Amino acid sequence: MLYDLTPRIEPGTTKVWPGDTAPTREMLLRISEGASVDLSTLRASVHLGAHADAPSHYGADGRGIDEQPLELYWGPCEVMQVEGRRAGRISIEDLPRAPSEPRLLLATGTFDGFDVFNEDFAGLEPALVDHLHERGVRLVGVDTPSVDLLDDATIMAHHRFLAHDMAIVEGLDLTEVPEGRYEFVGLPLRLAGFDGSPVRAVLRSLP
Repeated sequence: MLYDLTPRIEPGTTKVWPGDTAPTREMLLRISEGASVDLSTLRASVHLGAHADAPSHYGADGRGIDEQPLELYWGPCEVMQVEGRRAGRISIEDLPRAPSEPRLLLATGTFDGFDVFNEDFAGLEPALVDHLHERGVRLVGVDTPSVDLLDDATIMAHHRFLAHDMAIVEGLDLTEVPEGRYEFVGLPLRLAGFDGSPVRAVLRSLP
């Protein structure tokens, strides 16, 4: 069974981080107007919907998204539900068990979707990132727009990801996914030098 974790992107409806570039579509050609094809241009933030952060997004000397190892975004993972607090941070004590896979997706239940974009979603405690690194986790995915709180200009959790060279995927839709072990695929585009990329994030049930 496949689970699509990718929120729908719809110009005029999908919201983005305050101050970022919302998606727009410009139609260049239309079959209905006599052209041989429909042809359109997308303009949007690369941190759109379900997306991967590149280390360069939060570290001056970090790798661009095209330099990220692809194996980070494909392989065994665990989905874990945690007791998220609105405008609070997820701590080590909130984990129901120790992680079992190198990729961990955390369902906090604190983000109502990109058509709403409530700003009081949960973030991660920096100590939690350290804890996960110590247990072999290489990628963390969240069901919120960021691993940090919206008003945290110091982006404390991001900097712990940078320190441990761990990968981040944000904006996942985990509402219909039961806890358990899966195969995760969420490959970023090969955008040269960019600080992030949208992904089509999917889980496959394991036998």
